[in-house]
Amino acid sequence: MSIFNDAVGAITNQLSAIWPQPTEEPQLVNGKLRPCAGTPNAVCSESTNPIVRIDPFSFTGPEEHAWALLKRIVEENGGVVHKAEKEYLWSTYLIPVFGFVDDVEFRLSPQEGVIHVRSSSRLGISDLGVNRGRVEQLRTAFRDALKA
Repeated sequence: MSIFNDAVGAITNQLSAIWPQPTEEPQLVNGKLRPCAGTPNAVCSESTNPIVRIDPFSFTGPEEHAWALLKRIVEENGGVVHKAEKEYLWSTYLIPVFGFVDDVEFRLSPQEGVIHVRSSSRLGISDLGVNRGRVEQLRTAFRDALKA
């Protein structure tokens, strides 16, 4: 199976190079996650738009523990962390075969006991629910790890 995975990885890496890169690095805007573009290929817990709205990740206990745990969960689930600050994390996920890149961002809000999340495709109009599904998968892994 390793040969197959290596072949798919090689194709994915080649295709990802042809898609446009963002003109600027993802970041917080006025202390919040960036708003979604309005197309159904993104989700954000800080949005009021019901089409893209998703719940943030809840935690109890030390915020440092929750934040470190989230970073580990992102990496264990295929994400590549590009920026990890005290209360902001930016990661990317590469979609196999097609080479599409999705940006997944998190903002720690210790006062609320939550981690806000934004997951967005860089290209296209619809992602067929991939970003919402990814966030829910990360949420489940995060919740399970908090219990352990």
